[in-house]
Amino acid sequence: MNIKIENLKKSYGSLEVLEDVTFSLEESCITLIIGPSGCGKTTILNIISGISQADSGSIIGIEGRKFSYCFQEPRLLGWLSAEDNLRFALGSLLQSSSRICDIELRIERFLQEAGLWEFRKFKPSQLSGGMQKRLALARAFAFPADMLLLDEAFSEVDLRKKIELMEDFLHLWKDEKPTVVIVTHDIHDALYLADKVIVLSQRPARVEGTIQIDIPHEKRTFTSSELYGYEMELYRLLGFDRTI
Repeated sequence: MNIKIENLKKSYGSLEVLEDVTFSLEESCITLIIGPSGCGKTTILNIISGISQADSGSIIGIEGRKFSYCFQEPRLLGWLSAEDNLRFALGSLLQSSSRICDIELRIERFLQEAGLWEFRKFKPSQLSGGMQKRLALARAFAFPADMLLLDEAFSEVDLRKKIELMEDFLHLWKDEKPTVVIVTHDIHDALYLADKVIVLSQRPARVEGTIQIDIPHEKRTFTSSELYGYEMELYRLLGFDRTI
């Protein structure tokens, strides 16, 4: 069942952040929300996850879903090893029918997928910045959620490291294909990852347009002429075709 976000409005005091934001999320697809810094992208994630409440509007089809949230900063537990960070995130499963051995297999699986198994005993401070981000992604995927929310998860690294992180993300995602919502201000993220892109305006945010990218992920490269048209349309919707 697809999820519909309808007519969301949100203000913080006199500061209007969201103004009548409406779009849909397709099941088991990657939807990316792009827009200027400070336009309310994270606010939308927080409303979807239930961290914040909208002033008005509705979200249809979200009832009963389990969320996993990967924040802009890794938010790893510094006193725990890499594997124990995943073990901590999966602790709530011990109250369900899951067996300890199933949880351990899941930890191994996602650390292997993220290329971190040999570093499983390392604490976050012993890992590079890029490895910490990969660990945060592995932790988010390890929790068996229906929806995965990512807030600028590929920021603050150079382009080569960003591509490696995005490839790691796609590798993890293809295993179980949760419904994913990513927010970013970076066009590279949209071109490389998104099945659908929602373009927001300056604050108070409105939806300027929606782009469906039909190229399979494995065929996308930054030198591909097939992506050029999508890139130009993104720039247009973001306002870069206007006179400054």
